[in-house]
This record gives sequence, structure tokens and C-alpha cells, in this order.
Amino acid sequence: MYNSSEVAYKINLLLKEKNKSQKIMLEDCRLNKNVISTMLSRGSMPKADNLGKIADYLDCSVDYLLGRTDNPEVNK
Repeated sequence: MYNSSEVAYKINLLLKEKNKSQKIMLEDCRLNKNVISTMLSRGSMPKADNLGKIADYLDCSVDYLLGRTDNPEVNK
């Protein structure tokens, strides 16, 4: 099972590395502004297509976000 807090952590880490805003990312991906906070507080995981949008925005693989690999380039 995947841990939503760990996924949110990786998203936030990549945002920081790329000097991008969480708010802008969510707007650009047309996602609810509370997606990340809901992942952290309620343990809910975004739908696969939304994780795909985030991965595309961050230029990484969904596998990386889910912790299936340590290489963000895998399966791009």
C-alpha cells in the first residue's frame, strides 16, 4: 500500500527543488487547492490521472512519487 504522506512529501520536495509553488502547480494541473493538505491530514490519495498530472508537471514518473523507485526519470 502506498503512503499518501510520503507521496505528499516527495511532491513538496520536488516543488522546492524546482523552486515552484504548490498553489501554482495545483492551479496549473486544475486540481483542488486542498489536494496536498488532504493527503497529509486524511491520508487520502489522489486519483491516478491526477497523480499523472502532478508527475508531468514536476517532470518525474508516477513510480517515483509512489516510492516504487528512487529515480525520478524511470518510466517517464
